[in-house]
Amino acid sequence: QRVAVVRAEGINITGSLFRNKVKFSEFLRKRLLTNPRRTFVHYRAPSRIFWRTVRGMLPHKSARGAEALGRLKVFEGVPAPYDTKKREVVPDALRAVKLSSFRKFCTLGDLSSEVGWGKRSLVEKLENKRRERASAWHKKRLASQNNVRKALNLKEINSVRAELAAYGY
Repeated sequence: QRVAVVRAEGINITGSLFRNKVKFSEFLRKRLLTNPRRTFVHYRAPSRIFWRTVRGMLPHKSARGAEALGRLKVFEGVPAPYDTKKREVVPDALRAVKLSSFRKFCTLGDLSSEVGWGKRSLVEKLENKRRERASAWHKKRLASQNNVRKALNLKEINSVRAELAAYGY
C-alpha cells in the first residue's frame, strides 16, 4: 500500500517545545568521532524528521522493510498531485484520542523552525493559497449541487418522472 503523508509540519509531538528542542539538540550532538563527514544526517525539515521516525519503526535494512519505506512519501503542505485528492485521517492517532487534555504538546513545524528549518513561511504562504482555491472550489460545488436539487423539484421534471415511473423506469 502506498502512503502519502501531507502537512507534516502539523504533526503533534508529546512534550513541550522546550523539552523536544533539548532532545533534538542532544541528537544534533551525535557524530562520528573518527570521521565527522561520514556521520549521521540530522534532517531539519518536518517531512524528513517524520520519515526518519518511521524508518526507525521498520526493518529498513531488509528488502521487505526497504520496499515498505519506499512506498512512504512525506510532504510539507499539500503538493500538487494530492491537493485535489480526498485525504484520510487516522482516528487512532488524533491528539484528542491519544493525549490527555492537560498534557503539553508541540507541532513538528514549530520544532523544525526552531532547529534550523527555514521554509516555514513559504509553506504557510502556499498552504493559504491552496486553502483559498479549495474553498472557492467547494463553494462552486455546493452551488452546482443546489442547482441540481432545484432542477429536480421543477413541476415539468416531476410530471416526466411520474410518467416514466408508470412505465417502470
